[in-house]
Amino acid sequence: MIRVAAVGDLHFRESYRGGVRSAFRTVSREADLLLIAGDLTGIGRPEEAAVLRRELSIVSIPTVVVLGNHDYHSDCEEDIKSILRDGGIIVLDGDFHKLDIRGTSIGLAGTKGFCGGFGIRQITPFGEIGIKEFLGHVEEETEKLDRALAGLNTDIKLVILHYSPVIDTLAGESPELYPFLGCSMLSIPVDRHGTDLVVHGHAHHGVELGQTDGGVPVRNVAMQVLRRYYIVYDLVGTGG
Repeated sequence: MIRVAAVGDLHFRESYRGGVRSAFRTVSREADLLLIAGDLTGIGRPEEAAVLRRELSIVSIPTVVVLGNHDYHSDCEEDIKSILRDGGIIVLDGDFHKLDIRGTSIGLAGTKGFCGGFGIRQITPFGEIGIKEFLGHVEEETEKLDRALAGLNTDIKLVILHYSPVIDTLAGESPELYPFLGCSMLSIPVDRHGTDLVVHGHAHHGVELGQTDGGVPVRNVAMQVLRRYYIVYDLVGTGG
């Protein structure tokens, strides 16, 4: 059995110094790895990422993250990635990472994702150039996730996103916001390649539980939904 701790939307600011360190002080005893599903920082400043990196140094298990929209706000996302990686944190952006935990191979694929809507109400790339560019970004993010998952042949496959790939986990949000909280296009590679668990954040007023059309479990792990700093999921792989 593999224990996966997950959370999203820390929105960390320098004034929160000490809070994350305290909240994560026992996670390394409770889980085998930690996933953070974007919005690590408050406004995407490198200074926030640097303090957060020091806070997370208390975590001794592998920590795997993707960035969220807050982390892009100040156009410093590449600096944030470098700062986190310098602290030993695994940052995924359309790529994958493999781990071996007690004989079970774990494959992690991650990317930010993007907006676009769901099902028959998904926006289509027709008309003005702005709409085409908008949808082009989620198409690019979907292709990145597809390539990452194609590189995995492991006992357990995990996907980390910031935006939701399903509408289920948005229940409680205003329906007018749904197109800006995720896109069902992101679920296509998840179902195509077979995945054991998808985690995402971003939808603060949503719900935890959902699944793709193919039956893959999807969990909204935004801290505002969980009402705690992280949750632990137990997964069983063929190698464990």
